[in-house]
Amino acid sequence: MRGVSLLLLVALAACSESQVNRVAIDERTFKIESPAFGSGAVGPNRRAAEEKCPKGYRVLSEERHKEDASNGVVTTWIIRCL
Repeated sequence: MRGVSLLLLVALAACSESQVNRVAIDERTFKIESPAFGSGAVGPNRRAAEEKCPKGYRVLSEERHKEDASNGVVTTWIIRCL
């Protein structure tokens, strides 16, 4: 039980770390980069996209890469608000 609660705390802290940057294409296009996760989870990206685009969004591109051996997978989305 203690391990589950610790994992939940880590997951919640990581969810708040997604970075949303405006891409220079136009005012409705954004780049979202998640924190490093072991599995390359897209939950933080989805939450950041829903916050930035409350009327909906389309994922234009998705990229996953590993920064180094000690970190997990970073997922980067380019989204466009509808």
